[in-house]
Amino acid sequence: MPTILLPASAAAFAPRSPPNVVLNTKVDPWLTATLKRINRIKRPLNSVPQHFRCLTETLSKPSAIWTLSSIMLPKAPDSELRKDSNPLIEALFNYQLIHIEAYVVHVDMVSQNEVAFKLTPETIESLVEYHKDVYSVDTSASTWNWSEKEVQLKKLQQDFVQAANKFVYRTNAMALEGLEEDGAGELLCGRSEEVKSAIMGLFLPLLPPPPRIIDIVRPAPLLPSSTGADNWWQSPLPSSQSAPVDSWKMVPSSPSTTSSGDSTSGMWATMTLSELQLPSPAPSYSQPYTTAGYSAPQYYSAPMSMAPIPQLPLPSMLTQQCSTSAGYGGFGWDRYQEYAMPYATTM
Repeated sequence: MPTILLPASAAAFAPRSPPNVVLNTKVDPWLTATLKRINRIKRPLNSVPQHFRCLTETLSKPSAIWTLSSIMLPKAPDSELRKDSNPLIEALFNYQLIHIEAYVVHVDMVSQNEVAFKLTPETIESLVEYHKDVYSVDTSASTWNWSEKEVQLKKLQQDFVQAANKFVYRTNAMALEGLEEDGAGELLCGRSEEVKSAIMGLFLPLLPPPPRIIDIVRPAPLLPSSTGADNWWQSPLPSSQSAPVDSWKMVPSSPSTTSSGDSTSGMWATMTLSELQLPSPAPSYSQPYTTAGYSAPQYYSAPMSMAPIPQLPLPSMLTQQCSTSAGYGGFGWDRYQEYAMPYATTM
């Protein structure tokens, strides 16, 4: 976006001077019609220099004051306003109408196609007076007191004076269609609402300082000095795994030593825990209810013995429960002695 430069007359506290007018090589028809309408004496407008001279002279007149907007503001602080049952009487005695007046300082119809307005000293004085006598009192009464409140309030008033003197309203150059005789004019097409919002945006609130956050200093935890290894607090966990046992040291559960080792080991490898028939668990132990008072030995005595954990049945017990007609892999349990006898005689 190109840098937009304004003339020196648009700076804060700068005196009024003739506006800076920049026209295009071809003048728009609406500007020619506007200049012909406002001039009492018919002037030739056949070239760009003639339009430039006519527009500059018209906007440089002392009477070329534009009314940008009108704002209704209270005359006194809220605590001093008159109370009446008739709202019309309250409006007449409690409110005033401030006209936002300005003059043209810049017209650019080449690059930005805009016109710039600067507030008149009378308008700036009215706004500063309202800010000091009414707005500052109300905003001070609506905030709590702190040590630097008056300093902040004075700074707020000084900032408003600077902002009001720096205020420049810029809008499309088509706003010059509201030009009237002697250079005065009014904004059309709802632009006055934009000016009103911009002016009210200059009234900043009085912000109190944020509450102080008190840091809670927590004492550092006292750690014992390390006298042993670095990880002395980590106690080694006992290993729950039992030592490995060689397969040749396994004692068969069956009293007969002539049973086939391959068939028996295959059967145990394929059977799951759900196929085993376990006895029903013993009923859980529950302490009987008593109304006697609690005593220390009741809680600090040795723990009571629990019911023993049921053991898994041996293979010899499973053979009695299985049917004699059932077979596993074509091998019948009722004929196991016929296969085991030859091996038993060779030992």
